[in-house]
Amino acid sequence: QVQLVESGGGLVQAGGSLRLSCAARGSIFSINFMGWYRQAPGKQRELVAAITNGGSTIYAESVKGRFIISRDNAGNTVYLQMNSLKPEDTAVYYCAAYRGSSSYWGQGTQVTVSS
Repeated sequence: QVQLVESGGGLVQAGGSLRLSCAARGSIFSINFMGWYRQAPGKQRELVAAITNGGSTIYAESVKGRFIISRDNAGNTVYLQMNSLKPEDTAVYYCAAYRGSSSYWGQGTQVTVSS
């Protein structure tokens, strides 16, 4: 079992920055993919950014050039640095980890960007 603990959400003005953290605990061996998703009210959950255990990254088009996903050397914590935030980035952000066919999710952290 894997537990994901997120932190770093909050309220920020447009143009500001926030950094989200996701700490993986428990049976973290063989996690091969971690990512951040978000869900805005009335919308489907969408992938924001992801990083593989090899260090490859992918980003949603809407956040390219503004968000950066990274992880610590141990691979236990994943970060999402969010810059130049826009009101449309407002959502609940979820951390996810994948190990084989199993997926694990954090509880979500609210990010609100005011105009």
